[in-house]
Amino acid sequence: MNRKLYHGACFYPELWDESVLEEDIRMMKETGINVVRIGEFAWSKMEPEEGEIDVGFFVNVIKKLYDNQIETVMCTPTPTPPIWLTHGHPERLHVNEKGETMGHGSRQHVCTNHPYFRERARLITEHIAKEIGGLPGLAGWQLDNEFKCHVTECMCETCKTLWHKWLKERYQSIDRLNEAWGTDIWSETYQRFDQVPQPGLTPFLHNSSLRTMYQLFSMEKIAEFACEQAAVIRSYSDAPITHNSSVMFGVNNEELFRGLDFASFDTYATQENSAAFLFNCDLWRNIKKGRAFWIMETSPSYSASLESYALPHENGYLKAEAVSSYALGGAAFCYWLWRQQRAGSEQPHGAVLSAWGEPDVGYRNVLEVERARKEIENIMLATVPVQAETAVVYSDRAKVLLKTEPHRRLHYRALITEFYERFLSLGIHRDVILEGSPLDGYKLLFTPFIHYLPPEFIEKASAFTENGGIWIAGPLTGGRTEHHTIHTDCGLGDLEKCAGVKTLFTYPMDERNTIGKAFGVKAPLSLWSAVFESGHAEAVGIIEKGAAPGKAFITEHKRGKGKIVMLGSMPAGEAGDIMLKKLISHYAEEAGVTQGTDATPGTIVAPRRGPDGIVWVVVNMDGKGGEVTLPEDGTDLISGERSANRLKLTPYEYRVIQFPK
Repeated sequence: MNRKLYHGACFYPELWDESVLEEDIRMMKETGINVVRIGEFAWSKMEPEEGEIDVGFFVNVIKKLYDNQIETVMCTPTPTPPIWLTHGHPERLHVNEKGETMGHGSRQHVCTNHPYFRERARLITEHIAKEIGGLPGLAGWQLDNEFKCHVTECMCETCKTLWHKWLKERYQSIDRLNEAWGTDIWSETYQRFDQVPQPGLTPFLHNSSLRTMYQLFSMEKIAEFACEQAAVIRSYSDAPITHNSSVMFGVNNEELFRGLDFASFDTYATQENSAAFLFNCDLWRNIKKGRAFWIMETSPSYSASLESYALPHENGYLKAEAVSSYALGGAAFCYWLWRQQRAGSEQPHGAVLSAWGEPDVGYRNVLEVERARKEIENIMLATVPVQAETAVVYSDRAKVLLKTEPHRRLHYRALITEFYERFLSLGIHRDVILEGSPLDGYKLLFTPFIHYLPPEFIEKASAFTENGGIWIAGPLTGGRTEHHTIHTDCGLGDLEKCAGVKTLFTYPMDERNTIGKAFGVKAPLSLWSAVFESGHAEAVGIIEKGAAPGKAFITEHKRGKGKIVMLGSMPAGEAGDIMLKKLISHYAEEAGVTQGTDATPGTIVAPRRGPDGIVWVVVNMDGKGGEVTLPEDGTDLISGERSANRLKLTPYEYRVIQFPK
C-alpha cells in the first residue's frame, strides 16, 4: 500500500467506446494519474440479464491500464442493481420513513437486507473476485459506493422482520425491552417483539429509544453486508479492501471498518470549509491506525448535480489539499471524476476532462498536484505522521443520538467540526479518534457532544487520568443511557461519579440571558447544559447570570496523577470562542502538550517522523499566504536551503522542513 503516493480518478470506461478509452489512457499518463477506480455502477454491464455474468470487459481494461503503469481499485457494483432485479418486485426496494417505496433509478434504491439482493450481490461479487482477484495492477478493492448516502434506515417488510429478530437477540425478553425503553409512558408497552414498530410516521415524536435503536440496527446491518462482501473477495484475492465512506452517511464507521483493511473517504468540502477537510484527514488517519488512508473522491474543481453546484476552487487550492492530505497520513488523492459524464444526474459535475475530451477548468490544478506529488513522494514514503498528544473523540453513535434528539436542529458534524477548528487556530497538533481507540501516548483528551459514554470508555478514560492525562468531558456529554433514556441515579451517570461533582440541573441555556465566567473571560452560555455543585471538584467556571447564578458550569477533579474536567455548557459568540481557546490552551499547558506551532491563521503544520528526525510539512490553505515560527533551524528538503526563525509562505505554497535529531 505504501510503495508510492497515488494520484487517481474515478473512471467509467463502460460509458465510452474504445477510441475514447485509448485517448483517456494517453491523457492519464500525461496528467500523472497512476490509479483509477472502476466498476461501482456497472452491474448492468456485467450482468445484463439475470445469471448472464461476464466481466471480461473490465478484465481487459485492467490489463490495458496496467500495461500503461496505471493501477486499479476494483469495486463491487452493488449500489446500482439492474432493472431485472427490481422490476415487478417492489418488496426488494428501499422504503423510507414515510412508507414511500423507491423506484428503479438513481442508486441505493434497493433494500440491502433483502435476501434475494444479498444472494445476487454475493454471486456478482464472487464472479468479479474470481476473474479479477489475481490480476497484476490490482491496487485494492472498494465495496459498493457510499453506503447510506442517499437513503437512511429502510422500513420495508424484510427490515421489519430483521428488526424484531435483532431486538430479541439484544433484549432477550419483551419485559426487558419495555423496562429499558420506558414504554409505560404513553401506553407504548409491547407484549411481543413483533409488535414493536419501525419508526415511521406518527402524529408526534417517536420514543427516543425506538428511533435510536432502529438507526443502530440499520448501521449494524450495513456493516454486516460489507463484511459478507469482503469475505467473498478474500476467498480469491489478497488485495486490500476498503469502502469510500463519510461522516455524513448513516453508517457507524468504527463498526464498518473493523472488518476492512484500510480506510478511505469521500469529501467535497468547499475551500471556505477547509477545516472540514482537515478534520477528515485527522479522523481517517486513526480509523485504521498504522495504515495510510485514501481520499477516494474529491472534486478537481467543483461539485455539481442537476439541482445544485459549488463554485470552483481558486487556482492553487487543490495542490494545498493534496499536500496536506499526504502529509497528514494519506496515500492517495483521487478525483470524482476523470471524464465528465455526458448524461445522468451528475452530468454538470466538474472533472479532469470535459465530456468532449478537453481539459476542464481544474486541469491545470491537477497538473500542479502531480508536480507536488512527485516532489514530496520520497519524503512521505520515508516518514510517518507523528501521533498527537491531544485527542478529540468522534462517535457515529453520538451522531445517532443527536439525530434522535437534535434540540433546536443541532447537527453533530457541524458541532464537532466547529469545536475542532479551535485546535487548528491554536496550532495544536491533534488526532481525531474513535470511542474504541487506545489512549496510549495522549496527554489531553476531549469528548464533546457524546450523549452516551459506554462504561468501557469511561473506565479507559478514567485510567488515562489516573496515569496523568487530563480529560475534558462535555458539553452535551454523558446525560443519556445506552437506550437513549435519562439516568435515574444522577444526572450524568457513571461520568458524574468519576468527576467528583453533583449535577444539580440540566436545561437549555439562552445565550442572550446566561453569562458565565472562566479563565478571566465572561461569555454567553448556550446549548442544553449541565449545572454542577462542585463537591469534591474545584469550580473553575461560574454562572454569573441566568437561572442558576453562582453555580458551576466548569469543574476540575484530581484523579490519580491527572484530572477530569467537566464542561457543562457551550460558551457562545466571540467571547465564548476566546473562553474555549483559553480552556484548551490552559489544559494543554498543564498536561505538558509540546506539539504546538505558532502559525498565522490559514496555515497548517503536519509533523512527521523519519530516520533523520522530525519533518514539518507546512501548507498555506487559505490563499492569503502565511508564516510559522520554526522551533530551531531546519533544512528545506525540496530546495536544500537552510530555514531559520520565521518561515514565510506565499498563497497555497507548501514547504517541507527537516529538523535535526
